[in-house]
Amino acid sequence: MSNNHVKISVAPMMDWTDRHCRYFHRLISPNAILYSEMVTTGALLHGDAERFLRFNTQEHPVTLQLGGSDPYELAKCTEMAAEAGYDEVNLNCGCPSDRVQKGKIGAILMTEPDLVATCYAEMSKVSALPVTIKCRTGIDEQDDFAFLDVFVDKIADKGCTEFIIHARKAWLNGLSPKQNREIPPLDYERVYNVKEKYPQLCISLNGGLKTLEDIEENAPRFDGLMIGRETYSNPYFLAEIEKGIFKTANLRSREEIARIMMQYAAEQNKLYGTPIKSITRHILGLYHGQKGAKAWKRTLSTLPYEKGANESVIEQALLAVKTAAS
Repeated sequence: MSNNHVKISVAPMMDWTDRHCRYFHRLISPNAILYSEMVTTGALLHGDAERFLRFNTQEHPVTLQLGGSDPYELAKCTEMAAEAGYDEVNLNCGCPSDRVQKGKIGAILMTEPDLVATCYAEMSKVSALPVTIKCRTGIDEQDDFAFLDVFVDKIADKGCTEFIIHARKAWLNGLSPKQNREIPPLDYERVYNVKEKYPQLCISLNGGLKTLEDIEENAPRFDGLMIGRETYSNPYFLAEIEKGIFKTANLRSREEIARIMMQYAAEQNKLYGTPIKSITRHILGLYHGQKGAKAWKRTLSTLPYEKGANESVIEQALLAVKTAAS
């Protein structure tokens, strides 16, 4: 497979990949597939669905990630995603959080492949949207290829063609979600073994991808690569990927992106009363590794939290970068 056909996506990250973050990431990367934070079926069916589903048309292609385990509730939410204009729906079978386990959401579902297969079948019936599955390589002591194989096989049997596999197992007891991203060792080979056994499936690798070398090395072996934390701490990494993998010319500079975010922040405040701090928190890493990065971060870690702060704090942060870099 040639590199320019590999799918690149930004992982769904709780409290992070909200619509403001996705709008920002899209300014940097025209080609990455963007994911919502996980939204539970309960939040959509019994909460403020309009707010949870809201996104900017600039974000396409954008995927709604759902958390749930009731096939009919998931189907209803898939219909809602289609009506809202999402490009794809993803079912979370990988999140290790305690809160999530209690509701039978996330990684715990890997122990119930038949239930997940039924969920997939019901979700795919109600709309033409692609439905994909995100999972781990295993959970707790159930940590071998056979366990993952049964999971993939049963769901693929119902017609699912796309799996995103985080190449770490989840420990459901004793590790926090943060530790679950760091302590269980990465096992890219196990994910690749799935690709080898099911060449007809679209298999994406997630976990530990932090450099352009990581991307280039793994691109030929998988159909897609999903990047998580690195896009948050160093968002302009997405521009490196655009240049290196997609050969995209004419990418926006950091300053251009910052100025568009100023306009965006002003619009969001006018439309929804969105405070500037809800937007600036996502752009703290824009100057990561550049001269003036500390000044940028310092400015945006304080000014947006002051009374009456507005989008002009981004202009002040740009000025701080220039002063520090000169």
